[in-house]
Amino acid sequence: MVTPGAVIASNFADPAFIIVDNLHYAFSTNHEGMNVPMASSVDMIGWTLLGDAMPNVGAWSTGQAVWAPHVVQLPSQNDQPGSFVMYYTAISRGNPTRHCVGAATSATITGPFIARDEVFACSAGGGSIDPSGFHDDGDGRQYVVYKTDGNSIGHGGSCNNDVAPIVPTPIMLQEVNPANGYELIGGPTQILDRGPADGPLIEAPSLIRVPNTEAPGTFVYILFFSSNCYAGGLYDTSYATSINGITNGGQDYQKSSAPLLVTGSNEGKLYSPGGMTVGPMGVYAVFHADLGTTHTVRQMWFGTLTITGRTVSIL
Repeated sequence: MVTPGAVIASNFADPAFIIVDNLHYAFSTNHEGMNVPMASSVDMIGWTLLGDAMPNVGAWSTGQAVWAPHVVQLPSQNDQPGSFVMYYTAISRGNPTRHCVGAATSATITGPFIARDEVFACSAGGGSIDPSGFHDDGDGRQYVVYKTDGNSIGHGGSCNNDVAPIVPTPIMLQEVNPANGYELIGGPTQILDRGPADGPLIEAPSLIRVPNTEAPGTFVYILFFSSNCYAGGLYDTSYATSINGITNGGQDYQKSSAPLLVTGSNEGKLYSPGGMTVGPMGVYAVFHADLGTTHTVRQMWFGTLTITGRTVSIL
């Protein structure tokens, strides 16, 4: 089910949400002078804008183009509630042609989040964007997924990457220390990349783990992502799955046969739906869609998912 209209009608692009003490908090790409606009809700439908969750970025960044934040609560320690980590994208001070990923921390969900001075991820293949945290309830490990921004070093065309040779834009999985959420454990592992049907790129990953209803006693990992260029009607939301563990045995996740949301979905109300974040157990989801047919204003929408085995539906 998708709501009949946007739940945040103003610009609230690349939304992410978290539920804390039965309240819902959402975060978005920078807008109106705020690095990370934040909103709260009691029901995921009516939202109140709260202000800037992270007034200052890390020293590694210029402070420009703060995109696609995602907040996770770390596991509790010593019977105390876990603290919060925000992952975000911004322009690198060391190379202003690249976006990279940073991390910020807070003892409370409303912040202010204090950004770490060190960069979290910055791929040599074009930089890194669109981070999303994930706690694996199966083994207690903590991860971050993000996109290697290969199209930033593409050769032109749609989103700078539909002129040969096409540059890869893989989704990477990075394990982190569950005690702090930002200390790296090992190196990143690719779990998905673009294909011909994805146009110039894939991006905006969101990872969950749910019981596999078609194989009781087992679990399926579902990676939601967007494909095609955000500027235009081809942008969509899709997903891929693994039944062979979080790394799928070293192979890319298996993509669904059709996107989850496209322009024209929800009885024609959606244009360029993308940037989806899915909550734990795959019940609630938020995403943006353009107001009208341009990406000047990207409104936040809310939906509920149905998952059967490796198949997801939202409409």
